[in-house]
Amino acid sequence: MIRDARYWPDERALELCFTTGRRFIYLGVPAPVAEGFVAAPSKGRFFNQSIKGRFVCHELASPAAPRKRRAAND
Repeated sequence: MIRDARYWPDERALELCFTTGRRFIYLGVPAPVAEGFVAAPSKGRFFNQSIKGRFVCHELASPAAPRKRRAAND
């Protein structure tokens, strides 16, 4: 469910990248919650129980997909 995570303790911000490629930043996440996430045997379960719906979140722009180049005569 979750492919990658980053935490910025000074900002109390947790960035999560899901297996779908969508990225979200969760604001106001206390360090003990971020540490609990890191230590959790099931990241998805911890996310659903302790993060989802409990913190303000914003979706981050994903890197643009590479465009196919077209030949001049296409």
